[in-house]
Amino acid sequence: MKILVVGGGGREHAIVKKLSESPRVKKLYAAPGNGGISQLAELVPVKATDLDGLVKTARELAVDLVFVAPDDPLNMGLVDRLNAEGIRAFGPTAAAARLEGSKVFSKGLMKKYGIPTAAYRTFDNPADTLKYIKEQNTYPAVVKADGLALGKGAVIAEDYAAAEAAVKSIMEDRIFGESGARVVVEEFLTGPEVTILAFADGRTISTMVSSQDHKRVYDGDRGSNTGGMGAFAPSPNYTPEIAERCMKEIFIPTVEAMAAENATFKGVIYFQLMLTPNGPKVIEYNARFGDPEAQVVLPMLKTDLVDIIDAVIDGRLADIDIEWRGGAAACVVAASGGYPMNYEKGFPISGLESVDSPDMYVYHAGTKLENGVYKTSGGRVLCVTAVADTLDAAVDRAYEGIAKIHFEGMHCRRDIGRPTPPKAD
Repeated sequence: MKILVVGGGGREHAIVKKLSESPRVKKLYAAPGNGGISQLAELVPVKATDLDGLVKTARELAVDLVFVAPDDPLNMGLVDRLNAEGIRAFGPTAAAARLEGSKVFSKGLMKKYGIPTAAYRTFDNPADTLKYIKEQNTYPAVVKADGLALGKGAVIAEDYAAAEAAVKSIMEDRIFGESGARVVVEEFLTGPEVTILAFADGRTISTMVSSQDHKRVYDGDRGSNTGGMGAFAPSPNYTPEIAERCMKEIFIPTVEAMAAENATFKGVIYFQLMLTPNGPKVIEYNARFGDPEAQVVLPMLKTDLVDIIDAVIDGRLADIDIEWRGGAAACVVAASGGYPMNYEKGFPISGLESVDSPDMYVYHAGTKLENGVYKTSGGRVLCVTAVADTLDAAVDRAYEGIAKIHFEGMHCRRDIGRPTPPKAD
């Protein structure tokens, strides 16, 4: 098979790496890809949001499959466009991708079908939003942009002043563009967070290894929200009993609800859950692999990913047994200095060749390869993932790997997968 992977981040590198392990794959392409991906796939200089260019590329390369990984092209309808051209594609249609693309839609779906989530109200007017928050007078209050916002569209406001600032920046200043035309204001849930990724073929759902990510930029969950500074799998909080309850109350009902709404979901659903004192509740959905969750979950997958993709597209997921390896995985992200605010690019990266141990992976995100030298080209530059028998061992090995890599301004959290930061060397 010839496969084109759309996207160019760490998630896409993990997907390309897993696809490269399949004996069924003859050639891999990535659009636009990155420096690390270029070692496994031929890069095509087409942006992930250039739907015309991607359809044309898929046709010209005569690929057998297009794996659409990021949220933007999914919500823009790339899978629909490819299907219309008779090109086989993995990922939800635009109608199904609304599960992530519109918080108003997903919250309404959960309310209609009794899927547990935080109490909420939706608004399209800043004055009405603030009036409601003031009347509720309950903090923290959660304010979420309706549309896609690079994982940064949710603000936890500790008081009215913070809520007012959030509403102004999202709805009036439009820092997320039209994604902020509407907002959801919801109650603040407490408890451990856990992420469950799942393959879905419209009828059957098959969950992956549980995971947890670290969103804040600094140790101790301080500082700004980011796209993710690290992750680990599985989550010790996700017990078999909770898994069974989630399957009955959340996972199966979500797939059935989407089918009932004429938005049959085929692809990967990301369930961000809060394990509250009143049971598991959905914080939000994504309509694709998470990043950096994919970088800890995919290394633990034993079954051929191409076989799973075929089963999802053909609606026969119930017929295959998906196997996962035991143990645990942890990944630590190396970010540019100043991320997620202003940062510089173009710095050489050294030490990559020294991270070559078994069960250790370097997934590139914001890198480019120039004249044989890897250089930084984004905020989250790369991550090191390690798989081991225990979480502690996986975390230790991931930090051993990240310690060998250097670039100017490099920053990483020191407490990924740990309750307290490690001691200084």
